[in-house]
Amino acid sequence: MTVPLGLGVPPNTPHAISVSLPTWRDTVGYEESEKRVTDAMISGYPRFFIHLSIRKLARLCEQKFGRANENCMLFPTQKIADQCRSFMQARSLSSGVPVSARLIHFSICPEDKQNQGPCVHEDTALLSSAPASLHIVLFPQEAFPIAKEFWQHTGQGISSRLAEHCLSLLPVDPTFVPNGLQNTPRKALNKHYSAKKNTVTVSPPESPVAEDLGLDHAVYLEERYGRNLPIALAASAKRALRRRISGVLVRDTPTDCADGPCAGDQNYVLGPSSRGVKGMSENDLALAVRPPQKSVCLGFTYTDTLKVLEKWGPGCHFVGDGSIDSLEKILEEEFEHDPSTPPIIALFTEFPSNPLLRSADLPRLRGLADKYDFLLVIDDTVGNFMNVEVFPFTDVVVSSLTKVFSGYSNAMGGSVCLNPQGRHYAKLRAHMDAHYEDTYFDEDAIYMERNSRDFRRRIKVIDANAEAVCEFLRSKSAAGGVSSPVVKDVFYPKYVTRQNYDRCRIKGDSVLGIQEGGFGGLFSVTFTTLPAARAFFDNLSCCKGPSLGTNFTLACPYAILVHYTEQEWAASFGVDQTMVRVSVGMEEMESLVASFQTAVEAAEAAAREEECA
Repeated sequence: MTVPLGLGVPPNTPHAISVSLPTWRDTVGYEESEKRVTDAMISGYPRFFIHLSIRKLARLCEQKFGRANENCMLFPTQKIADQCRSFMQARSLSSGVPVSARLIHFSICPEDKQNQGPCVHEDTALLSSAPASLHIVLFPQEAFPIAKEFWQHTGQGISSRLAEHCLSLLPVDPTFVPNGLQNTPRKALNKHYSAKKNTVTVSPPESPVAEDLGLDHAVYLEERYGRNLPIALAASAKRALRRRISGVLVRDTPTDCADGPCAGDQNYVLGPSSRGVKGMSENDLALAVRPPQKSVCLGFTYTDTLKVLEKWGPGCHFVGDGSIDSLEKILEEEFEHDPSTPPIIALFTEFPSNPLLRSADLPRLRGLADKYDFLLVIDDTVGNFMNVEVFPFTDVVVSSLTKVFSGYSNAMGGSVCLNPQGRHYAKLRAHMDAHYEDTYFDEDAIYMERNSRDFRRRIKVIDANAEAVCEFLRSKSAAGGVSSPVVKDVFYPKYVTRQNYDRCRIKGDSVLGIQEGGFGGLFSVTFTTLPAARAFFDNLSCCKGPSLGTNFTLACPYAILVHYTEQEWAASFGVDQTMVRVSVGMEEMESLVASFQTAVEAAEAAAREEECA
């Protein structure tokens, strides 16, 4: 399937979280902010590409509240807006050019109540008629790259659905000022929020135009169940999500929930958690902190994990090769320096890692965490909790619900689960109770809940497809016995640190109805030459773009897309310039494998041409 450059993936989806970059050259052009590419883009991964509806709302806020040459970022709560302002002040101060940002709370009422003063919170049984609240951070235009760092790394900006809800409440007449607010005349700004790091690119006079969908078509593809959803349904949806993630649902069958999130019903039957620890409940999801110490990023994780640890708090030790021996040396040295304090606050790792698919020795890490009294935080997004169970070894498990848990590539979300058997659970839970705030927009929660109802079935299909594709690719490599292979290596949990992965792989039990864990749907493949890698990618018949865990196969040239400005550094940890990362979907297996065979044949032809040149 080929989706034209710049369109959302999947196509015709207003809230798609990926964007089509169908060729290797397009990906390079994206990273270099090439006009041909940036002008074509109407979508992108939300932390990197600000959705067109959010841009439109931001422009309106800048026009109403901004001073000359000011930009803004939009957030759902004052706490997050405060954090953005503090981040901007700290980052700009370290660069020697301090930035002053200011905050505005914008309360938006339904259109028919615009002239009645403050919002009236009544008759809001439908999401479409509920008031909205925006927290706006205004700052000098030249400080936009710093604000974009906060937006990208934290993912706490408003969602595109919330932006559209806000826009639907605002009057069509741009001269009308809701709630008596005075309009500040200023020149409208047309901006392109580029994926290029630390740059602001001015767009052409017209912003990119979204796909023109008929109402019925848009409703069918993206909003299958309609926009006018009851607010009460959102509360049930969030409850169902917490239960599904914590594993306390005795029964969770999609056919039971045709008309609503029955798994979120107050009286739905619950049981002990299936997550591998006693006492786990739907309420053990939170974010918590400990006394300030450096943390550790173990293994070559997804780029923003390291960036967050470096830019917030006292910094981190990066053990990019995943060596626990190196980690132990750091712990010993820090402990000898000050035996009265834990050597680190926490260790963060992925199981398995993205994109190298390496799995750490979790029992050994657990032993070190107990010995040196630090938190062990594991991201199980790639393995996912239908395949692996990491809870017995960890204090905190984090997951991106955006990926395979959702699968439909049209909703963002994440979870944090605390281990009730962990030694720090009481303090972490107390912190959660005191500081956690629900910022998940109701409509996003409703879509996430609906998407996730069949995730067990989807994961089984995806696991089988990925294993079949990887077996084929491995047969074309040196490991498969090929004397002069074009495929250099296949990174997949079945072949990489298998013993560590198997230790946490869920064991099947037909009596209890537990399916055996597979190896996940993500893998990476490298090639012997760059032309071969390009030919493979360009001739692979699937969607191309960022993200993973989608119900359809999605590929990207990983080092180019994620580490374009630091390729040599990434290569030193095994992330080769030729690496293509593939998230396998639910396509028919035989045709899927055939598409990879065609791509490999193209790579082999490119390699032969290079030899003859």
